[in-house]
Amino acid sequence: MLPTIALVGRPNVGKSTLFNRLTRSRDALVADFPGLTRDRHYGRGRLGDRPFIVVDTGGFEPVAKAGILKAMAQQAREAIAEADAVVFIVDARAGLTEQDREIARLLRRSGRPVVLAANKAEGLPPERAAAEFHELALGAPIAISAAHGEGVRGMLDAALDQVPAAPDEGPEGDEAAPAGGTGGAGDAPARGERPGPHARIKVAVIGRPNVGKSTLVNALLGAERMIAFDEPGTTRDAIAIDFERGARRYTLVDTAGVRRRGRVFEAVEKFSVIKTLQAIEAAHVVVLLLDAQDGITEQDAHIAAYALEAGRAMVVGINKWDALDADSRERAKTDYARKLGFLGFADVHHLSAREQRGIAPLMDSVDRAYAAAMVKLSTPRLTRALQDAVTRQQPPRAGVVRPKLRYAHQGGVNPPVVVVHGTALARLPASYTRYLERFLAEAFKIRGTPLRIQFKSGVNPYARAARGRE
Repeated sequence: MLPTIALVGRPNVGKSTLFNRLTRSRDALVADFPGLTRDRHYGRGRLGDRPFIVVDTGGFEPVAKAGILKAMAQQAREAIAEADAVVFIVDARAGLTEQDREIARLLRRSGRPVVLAANKAEGLPPERAAAEFHELALGAPIAISAAHGEGVRGMLDAALDQVPAAPDEGPEGDEAAPAGGTGGAGDAPARGERPGPHARIKVAVIGRPNVGKSTLVNALLGAERMIAFDEPGTTRDAIAIDFERGARRYTLVDTAGVRRRGRVFEAVEKFSVIKTLQAIEAAHVVVLLLDAQDGITEQDAHIAAYALEAGRAMVVGINKWDALDADSRERAKTDYARKLGFLGFADVHHLSAREQRGIAPLMDSVDRAYAAAMVKLSTPRLTRALQDAVTRQQPPRAGVVRPKLRYAHQGGVNPPVVVVHGTALARLPASYTRYLERFLAEAFKIRGTPLRIQFKSGVNPYARAARGRE
């Protein structure tokens, strides 16, 4: 097992900045706002030849009694409980606070090895930056600057020295990662690549705020891994969590809810939207979660259109279905068909994430969508299917010329891309392209993913000679 190091501290002391430095990533949102991080965020780091797991936590409010702060404190406590060592981060410039004392008392009771790091010490003599934190009785404070990297290696040495190295620990310890997950939302294979047979399926859960995305993720994991709170905007970052279902391995990405552009006011929320869009681009499959009670909104259509434009395989879940009566359910189905009819390739599931109903069929559709997105199509079969499509419906003439479609081959996966060769293909109307996409998808039983067609027109070998005679 890889050693796990948890970063804890009160809000805005630089935990996420340190997380990004240790993981050499930009996976954690960083801004000058207290309380930006809320859920546990896992990543992989390395010191020399020794890998480790690092856990970013939300601002710790040990005395919080209710609301989002209590949920954030619970996430931090769980991170401490599962950690092999804890890095307690304090603010060298703000000085010692009563909240720091409360956290120190909790850490002493936890029994976990603790390294005390006085952050934001750039430009200060180390002794002066760390002096007043000796009062916390957690060992000698180490002055660091997460933003500039000063003192970080020494701090990490001190943390790992308190964790015995596992005998089977090696540079490729992927299987030793905890169920919380590793890495960020953006490390999926590049589009067009075929992952290996044992690759993890990256599944991004997307939708408007407060439709139940974190509740769905928790239901899949069987634990309160994400903060699920009846308040729009609870999730602000895109959090990746690894888990297994049967013999399949997945990385679930819980994303922030995407609001209509005119309603995105805070800079933090703008960052969250960017992370969500990046998660969509990096995913193999997206689960578009809708709210049955609110109906299908314009923003739902915008989010769906973005995922479709990105070419992502998709499964649709209509959540809170148990709250509707029979008449309301019929109206909801009609509303979906009218407003999101362009998602005809996607399976639709009616579910209740809170009651954990309808989740198994949803994940079965995720598996099918992934298989469709990575399908391998042979050139002879594609060409025969193309000829059948042309026989059924000839391409329309463009003036005196009728485009000719000669043969086809596969040009990529995720989404499947079919390259069609012929002449005068640039004159094909968009309606005929859509006809070909539907025909080929039906011919190969591709469901759960859009199918893309690219046209390549051959060069007329006599055209240059004809121009030369003019």
